[in-house]
Amino acid sequence: MILPMLMLAAPQVPAAVPAPCASLGNQTAVAACTARAAVTAGNWAEAATAFETAAKASAFGRDSQGASFWAAAGNAWLAVDEIAKARAALDHALVAGTLTGQALGDAQLDHARTMVALGDAAAARRDLDLALANVPEDPLAWLLSATLARRSDDLARAKTDIAEATKRSPADPAVQLEAGNIAAKAGDEAGARTAWAEAVRLAPTSAQGRSAAAALAQFEPAPPAR
Repeated sequence: MILPMLMLAAPQVPAAVPAPCASLGNQTAVAACTARAAVTAGNWAEAATAFETAAKASAFGRDSQGASFWAAAGNAWLAVDEIAKARAALDHALVAGTLTGQALGDAQLDHARTMVALGDAAAARRDLDLALANVPEDPLAWLLSATLARRSDDLARAKTDIAEATKRSPADPAVQLEAGNIAAKAGDEAGARTAWAEAVRLAPTSAQGRSAAAALAQFEPAPPAR
C-alpha cells in the first residue's frame, strides 16, 4: 500500500498542553508527553490526536520515533471505536518499516482488529498470521486468531489457537469464554460448559463472565408447566 506523503508544514502543538509537558524542548516531546498524560486520564481521543501530532513532528524533525507514535495513535483510536482513523494511523505505522518485535506485533494485532471491524476477514487473517510470527507468546494474538477462525468456520484452526491462548493465559475470562464458544460450535457440550463456568468463576461481573453465564443458562431445564 502506498500512502500519501505527510505535509512538510510544521505540526501544531496540542492546544491543551499539561504544565509538566510545556517545558520540554521540542514539539515531538511536548506532543508525546501530552498524549501519555491523556492516556493516563483515559482521554483516548485526545491521546490519539496528540500521538498523531507527535508522529508528524517526528517526521518533520527527521527522527525515528514516528512509526511508534502512529501505532500508539491507532491503538488509542480503536479505544473509542474510530475505526477509519485507527486504520489510517496503523497503515502509517506499518508502512514505515521501522517497527520490530513486540511493537510490530502489537501494531499488526491492532491492524487486524480494524480489518475485523471493517468486515475484511481475509486481511485480518493476514495481519494475525504476521503478528503471531512476531509475538508468538502473546495470548491475545492467539485469542484473536482463534476467534477469527471460529467466525470463519475454521474449527480446526480455532481449536488449535485457543489451546495456545489457554496455555499462556488460563486465568483470562476472555480466553475461557472463547474456549466455550469454540467448544459449543464444535458440538462439545461438556467442553463448553466447563470453559464457560470457568469464565464465570474467574470474573462473574465482567462482560465476559456475564456472557458466559448467559450461555450456560441455555442448559438449565425449563420450568415445569403450570
